[in-house]
Amino acid sequence: MNVKDLVPKEKGDNKNIEKLKTLSFEEIEPIIPDLLVWLQDINWPIAGDVANVLQPFTKKLTPYLMEIFKTNDGLWKMWILTFFGKETKDEILLKEINRIAKNPTFDEIDCEVNLEAQAILDGKYV
Repeated sequence: MNVKDLVPKEKGDNKNIEKLKTLSFEEIEPIIPDLLVWLQDINWPIAGDVANVLQPFTKKLTPYLMEIFKTNDGLWKMWILTFFGKETKDEILLKEINRIAKNPTFDEIDCEVNLEAQAILDGKYV
């Protein structure tokens, strides 16, 4: 089996989700960037399923999440915070959440990512 074959092909393609859930981080790591793309919009049917696949690896996702925070896609940043930021203890990710709350970019303000970041820092989700 080629792990790349398990990446969803379209917004409703959840046929491989159960297979993805059985993989270790090391097995799934080559396709993490491809899976994170599916979290750009929570309204896509596949988004919640992909988030569930990645949740067990939250502590190991920081380098990949930091790449998303370098983009100008405020909506994607919002969903990343929603899925992975609320309970994080990762110092690097917390530093970025603090930056978003205190010194947001235009796209982060426009999509209210800064408000989500502040809510995380205020402990409103714990």
